[in-house]
Amino acid sequence: MSATTPPPPVTPGYSDTKEAHLKRLRRIEGQVRGIARMVEEDTYCIDVLTQVSAVTRALQAVSLGLLEEHVAHCVVDAARESDEAAAAKVDEVVAAVTRLVRS
Repeated sequence: MSATTPPPPVTPGYSDTKEAHLKRLRRIEGQVRGIARMVEEDTYCIDVLTQVSAVTRALQAVSLGLLEEHVAHCVVDAARESDEAAAAKVDEVVAAVTRLVRS
């Protein structure tokens, strides 16, 4: 590969489940719009918080699914490539998990 040739496109680990993820994210998007409507309509605080919690759990489920697919696809592929590539992917996963735990 020459210096001017771009690297081959990377297939994301979630490519097989992309449509399912998009469907779920669209559903979450609708839930968020519903929460905004609840606030506009001065809905009782606890009811709004209940819906925020539901959206948070739904996003966490999407995150965990993406993380699982990343490990199964990208990390495994990197481990087959080299120890260095595997170590870099593991570091990447640890950083991602750290961000998820803090959110």
